[in-house]
Amino acid sequence: IQDLSLSPSLCFITKGHSLRCYECKGLTGSCADQKEITCEAESSKCMSLTAVTQIGKSSDSSPTVKVKGCALPNDCQTASYNFGSAKMSSFCCDTDRCNAQDAPDSNSNGMKCYSCVGKSCSNTVTCSGSEDRCITATGSFGGQSLGVKGCVSKAICNATKSVPNVQDISCCSGNLCNSAQSVTQSFLFLCCSLLSFILLH
Repeated sequence: IQDLSLSPSLCFITKGHSLRCYECKGLTGSCADQKEITCEAESSKCMSLTAVTQIGKSSDSSPTVKVKGCALPNDCQTASYNFGSAKMSSFCCDTDRCNAQDAPDSNSNGMKCYSCVGKSCSNTVTCSGSEDRCITATGSFGGQSLGVKGCVSKAICNATKSVPNVQDISCCSGNLCNSAQSVTQSFLFLCCSLLSFILLH
């Protein structure tokens, strides 16, 4: 009787490939010190995000935040928004070190949406890239009702249905479809909540 032996090739267990991404938390607008990291097994995407918030009238009062790292596949969105006083763009990819570049600014796509400054929402913003929806969102913070309007990608409309403290999010397609009706208060805190949700989820 011929001896049976395991083929050497069956004795090897191939270790799964772990994605490598660049990591950066550039709170001053720079990712010059980004470093390469190995992602956890469940994080199969690399992400890069850039956010700008206009606090005053000058460019010096418009802090830019850049974030890069590993992300869960269901939580990573290639998308952007423009609320007039706040802008964000992000992209996701799935190959090693594919997030070396910052999330880019996209060209205008010709669509316009209403946005808010203080309580007035008669201003308009020009949408860019994949921003194919106008958004209206309202929430409650510290007993105050806050609102935000602007341009967003469809992916953001789908991803922000369960943002904490936000009671109503509606998106529509079409030029200036989100109306110029005023909101009750400034929307800066609501913008921060939406951004935090996107960053942490």
